[in-house]
Amino acid sequence: MTILIVDDHKVNLFVIEKTLKNAGYNQYVSFTSAKALFAYLHLNEEHAPKPPADCILMDIMMPEIDGIEACRMLQQSQLFRDIPVIFLTALDDARKLAEALNAGGIDYITKPINKVELIARLKVALRLKEEKEWHAEQERHLKDELDLAMQVQRTLLSEPIKENCLSITSSYKPAHQLAGDLYYWYKMDDHRYSLMLLDVMGHGISASLVCMFISSKLRDLMQSKADPETVMQKLNELMLYLNKNGGLQDYFTAIYLVLDCASKTIEYVNAGHPPAFALVDEKEVVSLSEGGCAVGFFPQLKVEKQVLRYHESLQLLLFTDGVMEALDSDSHDGLKILQQLASSTWSPEKAASPLDTVLAKELQEQQPDDMCVVLVQAK
Repeated sequence: MTILIVDDHKVNLFVIEKTLKNAGYNQYVSFTSAKALFAYLHLNEEHAPKPPADCILMDIMMPEIDGIEACRMLQQSQLFRDIPVIFLTALDDARKLAEALNAGGIDYITKPINKVELIARLKVALRLKEEKEWHAEQERHLKDELDLAMQVQRTLLSEPIKENCLSITSSYKPAHQLAGDLYYWYKMDDHRYSLMLLDVMGHGISASLVCMFISSKLRDLMQSKADPETVMQKLNELMLYLNKNGGLQDYFTAIYLVLDCASKTIEYVNAGHPPAFALVDEKEVVSLSEGGCAVGFFPQLKVEKQVLRYHESLQLLLFTDGVMEALDSDSHDGLKILQQLASSTWSPEKAASPLDTVLAKELQEQQPDDMCVVLVQAK
C-alpha cells in the first residue's frame, strides 16, 4: 500500500510522514510539487508502467500547478482517475473547498493537521478504494460471463441457407448483450423446410435465459413434428411448465411455418406475433397475421393453421416488434413501412442485410428492444 504526499512545504511533509509511520503506513513517497508527482506517475507517457499509488494527500495552494488543477489532470487519465485524492488546506473558503471536491477530490483536511483526523480520513479513503476495486473486479467477471453467454446464444441461431429453390437470410441486433429474439430453421427433407421466429417478453438476461431454454426444446420439436399447430401447442405446454415451476409469468410471440418447395405451399401459424408479409408471384402482398394469442398465456393455446400457395415465386419478410417500433414516428406507421418494403422483390445485395435495408443505421442505435429480421425467398 503506497501513499503519495504532495506539499511544497517540507515541514508539512515531515509531519505527515511521521504521522503515517507511527500509524503503521511505511510505504509513502513525498513530493514538493505537482510536476514532481506527475514525473513519478509518468502521467504524460502513454506506455509507461503504472507506479503503485493507493491514495494521494495533496496540498491545495502550491506554485505553478495548484492541487485543484493537478487533481483535474489526474481525473483525465484512465490510469489514475480512481486514486482517491484528499486535499490538505489552510484555507477556510467554502467555495474553494467545493471547487476542490468538484475537481475530483473525495475529502479534505484543514491545517494545522490533526494526526487522529488524518489517519481516520485516510482509512476511509483506502476502504472506499478497496470496495470500488472489488466492485470493478466483479463487473469484469460479469462482463466476461455475459460475453460468453452472448456467444453461446448466437450459436443457437441458424446459418443462412442458399439453395436452388430457397434462400434464407437474417439480421439480429440485441438491445443489450443478450436478447429475447430467436430464429431457427431446419431442412426437413429435399424440398421441405420449417422456420420459427419468436420474441420472448422483455429483453436482457431473463428473456435470453427463457429464449435458450425454449431453443433446446424447439429443435427437437421441429425435427420430429412438422405440423405447425402441434409444434406451437407443445411449446405452450412447455411455457406453462416453466411458469408453474419457476414462479414466473413469461410468454413469447411466435410465427412458425413449413415451406414446401415442391408443392409451393406454406403452412403457418401466428401466435400473437407481428404479421409476416408474403410477396406472392411478385404481384400480391399477403399478411400472415391470422392466429391466436401469445404462447404461455393460457392452458389451451388455440391456433389455426393457414395455408398460402404460390406459383412462380415467394418472398417472405418476418420481423420482431422491435423493428416495427424503431420505424414508428409521429408521422409514420412502422407496420405500413414494412408492408411497403415487402411489396418489391429484394435484390441479393438487399437480402444480404435485411435489417440495414428496412432501418437506417442511425435508427438502429440505442433502441430499447431487440431487433430481428428474416427474409425468405423461394422459387
